[in-house]
Amino acid sequence: MKDQYGRDIDYLRVSITDRCNLRCRYCMPDGIEWLPMEEILSLEEVTEACRQAAALGIRKIKVTGGEPLVRRGCTDLIGMLSALPGIEQVTLTTNGILLASCADELCRQGLHAVNISLDTLDPVKYAEITGFDRLSSVLEGIRAMEERRIPVKINAVLQRGVNDMECIALAELAKNHKLDVRFIELMPIGYGKTLEPVSNPEILRRLRAHYGTERVIPDSRAHGNGPARYYRIDGFSGSIGFISAIHGKFCSSCNRIRLTATGDIKPCLCYSDRISIKNALRTGSPEDVKALLAQAIGQKPAAHCFENIPTVTERKEMSRIGG
Repeated sequence: MKDQYGRDIDYLRVSITDRCNLRCRYCMPDGIEWLPMEEILSLEEVTEACRQAAALGIRKIKVTGGEPLVRRGCTDLIGMLSALPGIEQVTLTTNGILLASCADELCRQGLHAVNISLDTLDPVKYAEITGFDRLSSVLEGIRAMEERRIPVKINAVLQRGVNDMECIALAELAKNHKLDVRFIELMPIGYGKTLEPVSNPEILRRLRAHYGTERVIPDSRAHGNGPARYYRIDGFSGSIGFISAIHGKFCSSCNRIRLTATGDIKPCLCYSDRISIKNALRTGSPEDVKALLAQAIGQKPAAHCFENIPTVTERKEMSRIGG
C-alpha cells in the first residue's frame, strides 16, 4: 500500500515485549517498570495483525523488543509469521545473549536474517554500557548464526566519551567475517535525549583517516530493507553501513510502520501519533484491523524532525516503542 506521499509501505517492525535482559541506558534506564502482560499482545494477536498487514502489501517483518528472545514463544512466532501468505522475509533484532541457545530453532522456523546490537568489543565497557558482563554470549551468538549461514548485521550506537573511539575495532568485525557492521546515530528519544551522540559523518571521516580514503568506497549493492548507506573497505569480507537519522535524512524513501507490544501502530518513530489496533484484534473483525492499519499508513508524515529536538513529540522510552 502506498501512503499519501507515494511511498510503498512494505515493511513492518513488530515489538513483542518491553522486557530485556540488559539495561543499555539509551534504551532502558534503571527503574523502568514492566508493562502488565494483559496489556501486551498475544503471539496469536501479533500474527493476526501481520496477516492483515500482509493483505495491505507488507512483505517484510522485523521482530524486535525489548529483547524479543526473552518472550516465551518467540521462535514459534518466527515460524507463524514466515508462513503467512504474502510475507517474503522475517528477520530479528536482538542483543544476541540468547541467540546461540535458540539458533537451531530459529533456523528451523525460517528466520531469514538477524541484527545484533553490539556497541563495544571491550568486556569492561560492555558491562558499563549494558549493566551485565555478557559480551562472550553475544560473540557466541554471532558465531552460531554464521555457522548456520544466517546473514548477520551488527548494529552499533556510539556515545561520545563512552565508546566513540571504538568505531575502528567494531568495523574490523567486517574484515574477516562476512557480515555488515552498521553505525546507527543515537535517536533523541526517551533517555537518549540526555546523551551526546556521535554523528555518522564523523565516524566515516575516522574510518577514511584510518584505512585511507581510496579504500573506503560506496557500496551500491542491496543489503536489506532499511535506509542504511553502505561502504566497502578494500580487503574486507563484509561492509560498513550508516543509518543517519539526523545527518542523512531518509524520509523520502521510508517504507515502514511500527507495531508496539501493546498494539499501537506508529507511522513515524519521531512523533507520539499512534493508532491502537488492540481492541480490534480482541473484539473486532479482521476487516476492522485492516482498516486501522490502512488508516495508520495514510497518516504517515512526510518527514521526521529529529534534527530539531524540541519538536520531537514522542516521550516514551525506546523499549516501550520497539527497536
